[in-house]
Amino acid sequence: MHSFNGCISCCRGGGSPWPAKGENVRKYVITLGAAAGLLALSATGAHAASTQAAQGVGGVAPPTSGIVSTTAVAGTPHLKTADDNPTQQIRQIVQCGSTMYAVGSFTTIIRQSSTYTRSDIVSFSATAPYTVTSLAPAVVGSDINSIAFNGSNCADAYIGGVFTSVGGTSVKNIAEISTTTGSVVTAFAHSAAGSVQTLLGAGGHILAGGYYTSINGSSADPYFTSLNPTTGKDDGFLKLNISGNYNFSGVSSNATRVFNQSLSHSGQLDLVMGDFTSVGGLPRQQIFMLNLATSPATVTAWSSPQWDGSGGEATPSDPNDGYPYECATVEPYYIQAAAWSPDDSEIYIGTTGYHPNGWPTGATPRNGLCDVAAAFPATQAEVLDTWINYTGCDSLYAAAADADAAYFAGHERFSMNPDDCDALGPNAYNAPGIEGLQPSTGDLYLNSAGSAGYYSRDRGLGADDMLATSAGLWIASDNFDGSQMCGGVQNLAGLCLLPYTE
Repeated sequence: MHSFNGCISCCRGGGSPWPAKGENVRKYVITLGAAAGLLALSATGAHAASTQAAQGVGGVAPPTSGIVSTTAVAGTPHLKTADDNPTQQIRQIVQCGSTMYAVGSFTTIIRQSSTYTRSDIVSFSATAPYTVTSLAPAVVGSDINSIAFNGSNCADAYIGGVFTSVGGTSVKNIAEISTTTGSVVTAFAHSAAGSVQTLLGAGGHILAGGYYTSINGSSADPYFTSLNPTTGKDDGFLKLNISGNYNFSGVSSNATRVFNQSLSHSGQLDLVMGDFTSVGGLPRQQIFMLNLATSPATVTAWSSPQWDGSGGEATPSDPNDGYPYECATVEPYYIQAAAWSPDDSEIYIGTTGYHPNGWPTGATPRNGLCDVAAAFPATQAEVLDTWINYTGCDSLYAAAADADAAYFAGHERFSMNPDDCDALGPNAYNAPGIEGLQPSTGDLYLNSAGSAGYYSRDRGLGADDMLATSAGLWIASDNFDGSQMCGGVQNLAGLCLLPYTE
């Protein structure tokens, strides 16, 4: 979900926000009554049903070149392997120039035989031997969720999260810091009235999103705001009046917020994810596409009845009424991550959500967009999926893509698993922690025996972020329950690189 924009910078890691960001969201077990004729979807729902039926038939052999290796690079910086009390996490990984930056909730970084004290932020060389830099500001707070840069300027970074001071300077949830000294650049305003979840540098603006209702003295554009990169003030580039949240029977409390972003390779379009029902005067749910080439930025026509409810809500009692676009009551916001194909023609989404609201679990066919990897055309109109690949009730939090693969990661166990929930169904495959899918079909790339997914990693809480660079695929995760294997290599808790080998 990352693109080249001066620096290589993603917009926010996938991370699950329920009940709060950084906490594990293993599915709540809810007993729901089965209903007859569950999948008798009609004309409106037939597309989803036919796509679903195509999954689980058989994976495919991976291409001989063009995708990342199954074996991670040894010796990259990582978290302490068995320090899971409390669990430490990498929330996001970005690149600016020749340096990688990782942020999250952690106190210690290890590279080879050296141990470094680092408070929620670390930087290191993007190439071997991945030398850790001296950047080590003291951060007081629970975590840094996001980091961004203004174009190719790598001298300063913008950080957002939940924190009260950086390097001894009082701030509130947002700050600009020197990447050399770690000190706060005080000319940039540094106070958000709520957590900052996502930051993105685009076109001379710092696009910030989160739970806040005011930021740097302005309440004009709550939840998603364009900030001047020098002053930190609202520059008026975003005027979206984001509002609303999900209200249906039994739904858990959920607040309006922006959670994640994904910039197109052209730098002109931004996918914005979160909990809302109205954006720019238009009905939008889960995700919207923003045109950054206009001033102010404008919401495009891109959407889908499969998540926005515009085609009606299919239920067990009325399966012919549109699509089952609401997920389980405990996870009403479910589109966690998005990635663009290299030519910006296709969008890949990774979701949580467990199962559609009111529909049964167990060994029954999956439907809807809950706990799936899926592809949609990037056409600026109402669209339907190109394909859907069901995990079988496990969440995906991160997505990335290159020309030959769409990559998804979370705490999933299975892939191509449309006929079961929390178990390996018929014709499905084990694919723990990460999967590589054929971009045109969504079929799982298989190992040489054809028995499981091509890739694997320890699941932990779930990979929060992935970043595709010219070197390979960086994966940001955690050390929950001693998780530390990535790509067949041990002692890579929280961060690893699957390289391109060509």
